[in-house]
This record gives sequence, C-alpha cells and structure tokens, in this order.
Amino acid sequence: MKICVVSDSHDNRPMLTAAVHEAKELRGAEAVLHCGDVVAPTALRPLQQFGLPVHVIHGNNMGDTYAMFMLVQEPDSVIHYHGQDAGLNLGGKRIFIVHYPHYAEALALTGEWDVVCCGHDHRPAITPVEDIKGGESLIVNPGTVAGVGPRATYVMGDLETMEFEIFDVPGGKVDHQPQHTPDYKK
Repeated sequence: MKICVVSDSHDNRPMLTAAVHEAKELRGAEAVLHCGDVVAPTALRPLQQFGLPVHVIHGNNMGDTYAMFMLVQEPDSVIHYHGQDAGLNLGGKRIFIVHYPHYAEALALTGEWDVVCCGHDHRPAITPVEDIKGGESLIVNPGTVAGVGPRATYVMGDLETMEFEIFDVPGGKVDHQPQHTPDYKK
C-alpha cells in the first residue's frame, strides 16, 4: 500500500490539493495521512475528489472542530478525523500519527509502531529509530505542504517495501539548499 503523508497545510487548499493530486496520479497513493494544522476543515474539501481515505488529526492549530466533525459526517466523505492523534493499521503496518516531533520520537522508541508520522516544525525528514525491542521504527515528517517557511513538501511511502521519499509540491516554493535527510529505504 502506498501512502501520501502531508502536514501543516494551514488552509492552503491549492498546495494541499496539488500534493495529493500528484501523489495519487503520478505515484499511486492509496491513502492520505495529514499530521495536523489543517486549521479550516473546508481546506480538506477539495480532497474528496480523489476518493482516497484521508486520515487527519488537528495539531496545535485546531481550527473549528465542529466544522471538522460536520465534514466527516457528510455522505460519501473520505475524511476520517481522529482528534489529537491516531493509531492505524494500514497495509499490514502499524502507523501512529501525532503532530509534535518530540512525541513521535517517544512513540517510535516503544517498538509498538512501524511508522510514526508527525509535523509541526515544517522540516521534512525520514528518520530510522532503533526501538527498545531491538527493532526499528521510522519517524516520517513531511514538512509543510503549504510551504510556510521552508519549501512545500510531502512524503510518499510504500508500506510493502518500507521505502519513503520526500517530494516538493508542484508549483510550490523550492528551497535550493541541500536536503540533509536522505530518502529512506529499509
């Protein structure tokens, strides 16, 4: 199963839509994980057109939780709102979504999760972590899909091969500084 991981969209519908469109059409995404800071739930509305399940948490910029609840309740909605965090089983992998990187680090160390996705700091990174059970978990931070501060990015991951890669959002601001975190293949 291939997943598109985004975070920190901060109401930027065009960038969020461009990332998910590219992830589905060019890279075969089958689900979207949003690691928080949507702000206005209506920013997720354009994602309905792709027909992919969208798992979203709120982050520290929660926006209108009632409007989020109402969006989720619409007929044929693909949006799954989980509140402050989410534990999922997708493609046979245990995935946890949390907004803050320091919580992601702690959760990855437990060995209970194959992949822990986070956001908040707007810095894309794919980091393997040796857990307390002697295994390895991945922390996946897609950066900011809105390009707030650094360049606009998202992550594609293949849960079968455990290969993850950071991509620039089409039409987004490109930061020409070298990327310090290489793509990750387990």
